[in-house]
Amino acid sequence: MQTSSSRLSALLFACGQWLQRNRRLIMLLQWGLILLYAFLIIVPTFLPLPSEKAHIWSNLTLAAQFAFWGIWWPFVLLSMVLMGRVWCGVLCPEGALSEWASRYSLNYPIPKWMRWGGWPFVAFAGTTVYGQMVSVYQYPKAVLLVLGGSTVAAIAIGLVYSRERRVWCRYLCPVNGVFGLLAKLAPMHYRTDGDAWQQPRTGSAPVCAPLLPLAQLDSNSACHACGRCSGYRNAIALVPRAPSDEISRLGFAGGSNWQSVLLIGGMIGLAMGAFHWSASPWFVSGKQWLAEWLINRDILWPFETTAPWWLLTHYPENNDALSWLDGGLMLAYIAATALLVSALVALPLWLAARQMGKPVPACFNHVVQALIPLAGCGVFLGLSATTVAMLRAEHLPLGWVTPLRIGLLLGATLWTLALGWRICQSHQLRYRQTAAVLSALLLACLFVNFGWALLFLIW
Repeated sequence: MQTSSSRLSALLFACGQWLQRNRRLIMLLQWGLILLYAFLIIVPTFLPLPSEKAHIWSNLTLAAQFAFWGIWWPFVLLSMVLMGRVWCGVLCPEGALSEWASRYSLNYPIPKWMRWGGWPFVAFAGTTVYGQMVSVYQYPKAVLLVLGGSTVAAIAIGLVYSRERRVWCRYLCPVNGVFGLLAKLAPMHYRTDGDAWQQPRTGSAPVCAPLLPLAQLDSNSACHACGRCSGYRNAIALVPRAPSDEISRLGFAGGSNWQSVLLIGGMIGLAMGAFHWSASPWFVSGKQWLAEWLINRDILWPFETTAPWWLLTHYPENNDALSWLDGGLMLAYIAATALLVSALVALPLWLAARQMGKPVPACFNHVVQALIPLAGCGVFLGLSATTVAMLRAEHLPLGWVTPLRIGLLLGATLWTLALGWRICQSHQLRYRQTAAVLSALLLACLFVNFGWALLFLIW
């Protein structure tokens, strides 16, 4: 009699095999999504901005805005936690275009500068901040600039480096690092059976687009879950696992300083600043104080709204134009929030790592990974604020939103503490060491939750 575990394993194996056998169907789906993606980012730029009476179902610009920022981004993040990077390997238009372009690549080797570990943070921070500067969530020209520009860059990289590979996705995609962190929580992954791999080889090796060593598949972080390698040498299969497995088992060796910077400084600190500034009374107070200071000294140029739309939001026909003062204060607010929150979160974790009896940087990078659920939840809630705002504009009843947000943050906090417990077990820590790590994680969670409570409950 099959147990539920064996039935789940058989189902996941069958899913992996289906993906492996139906590459043509998947490619047709990808090209369909590419056409839809191109339509939604290009056509709205030729249309007038929606009026106050426009609706999601009757205005293409609003429909595209809701599709990208109300549905696509938040729920792609959620899919990483639930299924791993299936979006990347099966659905992503940008990845598919980059891989298609690489068929005609000059096949240059990947340069050393491109392999730098800091690109995931730099790319995420750059696109996040620039998106705020040009109001990418509100205006179609900004969407075309940010998303279209990223897509053009992905195609260009594909045409130059490593034929039939996704070099852009592996090293330079602005959300590659975030997706890689969230995918560590997925309850399934492609795994290589070492014993089966040693058996005589049959069939040609599949092409791994994200450049992974098929003989050692274990981590979900960089795997695009495309299914092309499923069943190869009777050694690779999509299998279930505990959501805490990768972080507790592989996190000590698999962590890095840049990964911690992305998690704490990017997904927590920078994201909080980016979502905070437009609603923050502190931003308004600081702007009023600085405006008075400048006026008293007859310094008036910062109040000009002469910046082009591709540098700062400039839509005077919509009564929406940022001055140089607005732009400068926005950057300062985001940077200050990122630095302050990062320090408040990182300091207790660093002190706890000093108690673990092993190299402090490696212990710190391991413990930091316990924050992935809470960091991912915060980014999801910040992005879904656009969803809520657009639905509220349609006068839909949304009384359930606040309790849901509180519930998600509490659930993510408990998940973070549970991961912390598993990390402590993996290191076989003593009672006092475990208490130090869990206390530090709890303090970090309180700082993060307070930041989101300001946005969703207090302001």
